[in-house]
Amino acid sequence: MKYWVIIVSFIYIGLLFIIAFYAEKKARKGKSLLRNPYIYALSLAVYCTAWTFYGSIGRAAENGPDFMTTYLGPTLLAPLLWILLRKVIRICKVQRITSIADLVSSRYDMDAGLGKLVTVMCVLGIIPYMSIQIKAISDSINIISGTGIINKIPFYSDTAFYVAIAVGIFSILFSTAKLDTTVNQEGLITAVAFESLIKLVAFIAGGIFVCYFVFDGMGDIFIQARESETLRNLMTLDTSQSGYFNWTIMNILAMFAFMLLPRQFHVAVKENTDEKHVLKAMWLFPLYLLIINIFVLPVALGGNIIFENTTVKADTYLLNFPLIYGNEILALFIYLGGFSAATGMIIVSTSALSIMISNHLIMPLLIKNSEEKTIRKTSIAPLVVFGRRITIFLVIIIAYGYNSIVGERFSLVSIGLISFVAVAQFAPGIIGGILWKSANRKGVKYGMWAGFIIWSYTLVLPTIIEAGILPYSIMTEGPFGIKILRPFNLFGIEDLSYINHGFLWSISFNSIIFFAYSIYSPQSGKERNKAEIFVDIFKYSTIIESSIVWKGRAMIKDLEEVLALFLGKQEANKSLAQFATDNNIIYDKNSSVDFRLVNHAEKILTGAVGSSSARTLISSVVKEDDIILEDVLLILKESQDLIKLNNKLKIKSLELEEATQRLKEANKKLKVSDKLKNEFISTVTHEMRTPLTSIRAFSEIIQDHEDLSKEEIDQFLKTITQESIRMERLISQVLDLEKFKSGKRKLNKESTNVNTIIRSALKSTSSIIRDKKINMEMDLTEELPEVFVDRDMILQVIINLISNASKFQQGKMRVSSSLKAGNIIIEVYDNGEGIDEKYHKLIFRSFFQASDQNIKKPEGSGLGLTISKRIIEAHKGSIMVESRPGKGANFVISLPANIKKHKIKESI
Repeated sequence: MKYWVIIVSFIYIGLLFIIAFYAEKKARKGKSLLRNPYIYALSLAVYCTAWTFYGSIGRAAENGPDFMTTYLGPTLLAPLLWILLRKVIRICKVQRITSIADLVSSRYDMDAGLGKLVTVMCVLGIIPYMSIQIKAISDSINIISGTGIINKIPFYSDTAFYVAIAVGIFSILFSTAKLDTTVNQEGLITAVAFESLIKLVAFIAGGIFVCYFVFDGMGDIFIQARESETLRNLMTLDTSQSGYFNWTIMNILAMFAFMLLPRQFHVAVKENTDEKHVLKAMWLFPLYLLIINIFVLPVALGGNIIFENTTVKADTYLLNFPLIYGNEILALFIYLGGFSAATGMIIVSTSALSIMISNHLIMPLLIKNSEEKTIRKTSIAPLVVFGRRITIFLVIIIAYGYNSIVGERFSLVSIGLISFVAVAQFAPGIIGGILWKSANRKGVKYGMWAGFIIWSYTLVLPTIIEAGILPYSIMTEGPFGIKILRPFNLFGIEDLSYINHGFLWSISFNSIIFFAYSIYSPQSGKERNKAEIFVDIFKYSTIIESSIVWKGRAMIKDLEEVLALFLGKQEANKSLAQFATDNNIIYDKNSSVDFRLVNHAEKILTGAVGSSSARTLISSVVKEDDIILEDVLLILKESQDLIKLNNKLKIKSLELEEATQRLKEANKKLKVSDKLKNEFISTVTHEMRTPLTSIRAFSEIIQDHEDLSKEEIDQFLKTITQESIRMERLISQVLDLEKFKSGKRKLNKESTNVNTIIRSALKSTSSIIRDKKINMEMDLTEELPEVFVDRDMILQVIINLISNASKFQQGKMRVSSSLKAGNIIIEVYDNGEGIDEKYHKLIFRSFFQASDQNIKKPEGSGLGLTISKRIIEAHKGSIMVESRPGKGANFVISLPANIKKHKIKESI
């Protein structure tokens, strides 16, 4: 079986190379696969490593739902990616930044020391994480081949050693083909996206097998787990105060890791080809995390049930299930899924680390050791590529050594979390750097050093102690017997998990120092310029080239010689000449160089050797003079007129935009008004046609039938009269409404008591109330303040409300008056079927009851409530309805209780 594993592995690696070759070939034809947002979103799933594939099950088997924090963190962060990740992408594309070390160094005044510090922290932080990938591959090979996991054996007999060698070669072939690190690695990223699909399908296949072939579904697993008190506890969260605190801290840690792990930065930022791809990743990546974690807890619980009292480790449950149940084909497929998860992480991580090590550790040494900080006039491009390849191999070998000494004593998850805490130390400097202009170099540098030291002490030192290199008494008694300095209980903190303990102390010291220095320590001029560009990148991204203030002396031939070291003489000359032609720059090798050519050359070098090394190389041939005050004043004076003209143009442009917007809004309102007018005319003619039709029909009957009895003629004449009155009322209401709209309707206000108006309204509608046998209740508050209103209009409103209510009541109505908050309140209630909340505002529109077909329509014109609303609003009051279906309707009028002593006329 072991040979089959090796054969399948090489076939799979061959398939990846074919995919990578195909992607590179498509890219050369201008049909890049990386333009597909789904490829980008799948490449982000390199976040899911062997930790996800094996370690999550191990963690769930021991701690239950705690494993979810690693995936909930990025999911909760997803809505903010459009703000944070897009900004980082824009910064890095404009500044040609290719790594986290470059980002930090560039933001803080091209500080080479910061770039080195970040690089060293990344290497030391990621090597433990990389070691667990090697461990996962070797362990899975040993398990599937039947040899089992063997510890403490010579390296030449250790499967992990040969895995490290093979993966190292594999990584070198995949990720070091190009010198310019700003060029997208089409083949690598396409292969990583493919691996993301393979590990997802393999994990789901294994989960289905466990749940539906070994057990009778998830329900069966959970039922059996509930029967055991130990397993029952794994299905619930720790609801203690410390449990919630630990859960929250782990989510925050996972957020930082997703943004700041070198491999995540590599695929999310460096390899991004379109900022809009972030929008797709914002929902697709969380969906991926959800799907790949569906079976984690069931498999963990099922493994605890099946493998109880055995030597099978929880991390290997997924692989052991198909093996013990005789499904070797599925076991091979699951192995490939784990192999994809591990190799994807190693390849991308080593690619990112090799770029950082080359740009920030190796290149500065080469430059420093060269005479007068210049490089010998021979091409060093092959040397840079060779250095990156050696770096990849060394990093993987060191990761293997770490696994051999320390890794076997810890689970996949615990080692991975240590790496998470390491990269979290970049959070204050990077997040603060892109959002806060006052963030400065000293704050970042000293903060990172503090965080790095505490991380090493609280998390790395214990792993060394566990390996037996240092005495264990340090853990229990503290160094030199000082208990307050115990690594897992620093300064007496007892209730936190050791990961959260190390994370909190390291990030707290880091952040405090960062903010303290940033607030109280001044920035340099160049640092302020960088801060302005980084924080307001969307403002400056299109004008950075033209906004550079530069004064210096350089010859084009010298600039060409520096570029030739990396591009070759012919390519260097071609690149500079083409740029000069495109930007209307005179290109004479013996003439002084234009600052735009200097900037162009520095950008090319940045892609090859990083920002700080590129700046050093450029400075070796470009003698940049300091800009004195007179130069600055001259520049400002020349720019002043342009600024004034630009401001005037901006003002004119804004005025034009506002005028255009006003015209658009006016046109929109005219269209709406025209539509409403047409609807209004159509409804009015429809309403008038009904009584006219009745009048004509009954008139013709009377005219054509001379033998009608007197009673029949009287009945027909009565109907004609009623219809005429109805049509007259409709015409009057239409005219009233038009007067309200045009402002021609006048208010004849006088001081009066609202109860008097209510009693008059009840008297006018008494016949209706009596004929319909309505139980009318009055609840009028006496001694109300008088109101200054048009008495007849308010009477018209109340009569209309009482008449409407009488059509819907079911035997009971109520009219009341009261004083609330200085306003007179009039309420008309009926116990009818009520009005749905969605119609509460619509019923006050013209002809609503005539046009709506979903509610019972009363007889009438459909204008009564519209006119009532206009009248009340003209009195600075309000009218509304309170109702629910089946609960009746209550119309509420509110009028200001302002007393006036004399009559005046007002226009509405």
